Amino acid sequence: MSTKFFEGLSNDYEKLFETGIGYDVIIYAGEEPNIKEFHIHSNILCIRSQYFRSAFSNEWVEKKDGKFIFKKPNITPQIFNIIFRFIYCGIIELKNLQIPNLLKLLIAVDELNINSLISHIQEFLIEHQTEFLHQNQIEILNTVYKYDSFVDLYNFYLEKICEEPKILFESDKFINLRAPLLELLLKRDDLNIDEIEIWENLLKWCLAQQNVKNDPSKWSKEDIIKVEMELNRFIPLIRFYDIEPVDFFYKVYCYKVIIPQDIIHDLLEFHIVPNVKSKTNLSPLRKPNLKYQLDSTLIESKHIPLFSSWIDKKDSSYYNRKNIPYEFKLLYCTCQDGIDTSSFHKNCDNKGATIWVARIKDSTQLIGGYNPLDWNGNGYKTSADSFLFNITDGKNISTAKASYIDKKNCAIYCHINYGPSMGNLLCCDNNWHYDNFDNGNRYPKIGIPTNFEVEDYEVFQVIKMQN
Repeated sequence: MSTKFFEGLSNDYEKLFETGIGYDVIIYAGEEPNIKEFHIHSNILCIRSQYFRSAFSNEWVEKKDGKFIFKKPNITPQIFNIIFRFIYCGIIELKNLQIPNLLKLLIAVDELNINSLISHIQEFLIEHQTEFLHQNQIEILNTVYKYDSFVDLYNFYLEKICEEPKILFESDKFINLRAPLLELLLKRDDLNIDEIEIWENLLKWCLAQQNVKNDPSKWSKEDIIKVEMELNRFIPLIRFYDIEPVDFFYKVYCYKVIIPQDIIHDLLEFHIVPNVKSKTNLSPLRKPNLKYQLDSTLIESKHIPLFSSWIDKKDSSYYNRKNIPYEFKLLYCTCQDGIDTSSFHKNCDNKGATIWVARIKDSTQLIGGYNPLDWNGNGYKTSADSFLFNITDGKNISTAKASYIDKKNCAIYCHINYGPSMGNLLCCDNNWHYDNFDNGNRYPKIGIPTNFEVEDYEVFQVIKMQN
């Protein structure tokens, strides 16, 4: 019964709006040639809008022939028609509005201080964020950034873009992003994209602002100065030490004329001189975008999506740091627990699936493997899902290769005197050996040496995370 009465009341107020009977307010909306005159009632405006309530109570509104006069050239008749129907009837339909009009409506209700409608439109944009973000992310961000009352919407969209930044970077309107917004985005620690892609897109944006072609070999002195000045505010925000050596050489170093020379020197030293640590005060690494804290001295957060993709037998880049389905919990670390096999079994037996990582002595090479079973027992175990891997340069995951088991009944070898042993890779009392033969090979060759020493290795329990 109450719903029926509300509908009747709403219809009556709609008729009042349409007829304008007893109106005492005239509002001129829009500008030539699209101007419309609305006849409205001051008592209704006062109740529904703080803007109009202040205008009438402070008597700053023009009055002529007994009518209050408002001129609002910045709000179109179409937008005012939507607002007045909401003010009178409490009804609004947003689904048929395109994003430009939705944003105009949001700006207008903010100016008119209609708080309930400000919240409603923001909720609608958040609810339909997938559709709008893929089509209008630049327009939305550039608009909501300017208004304090849209802070929730701004933060929500910015977080979503950090989860899927390629939506933004691959947009043909990316170069229209306002500089302060780009700066805020690059300051984020949760920007979920490889640092080299951040650098490449920043370059694209800077070059577009100065209308300079992306060919440093042909830049004039004037071009260099212009690009350098445009880039200057963003350089401290790029985490250069998180860029792989090959990418640094081919995609960063070639732009050395626009990067401060002390930074270039430090980066060259970092990539060329062994055991030189990054100078993080110049370019701090982004925080790991993992759902948990990785405890390791051998691997970094960038290795986890790679391992997760291999575990699920997917392409190496299938997972990223935001959508990995596994937690990697450190069970055993030789630098803390000792390198003897008894410590290995004490910490790793009966823990289910594990992945182990070892660094070959006097190198940056990492090898390891995935055991989907466990390490307790005596003899070979059968698995169709285990694999070995080799990362020639542990810092550079582009050098990583995986080798899935061929001879399934010899996938995992367990024994009290053996550490992590798999197929033709054996660790007996920390003496490591890889049978690199062709006939009957249990794991295909991926560049693991035949005899080698391991400086340190770690074992992680692989735990499937709940959605």
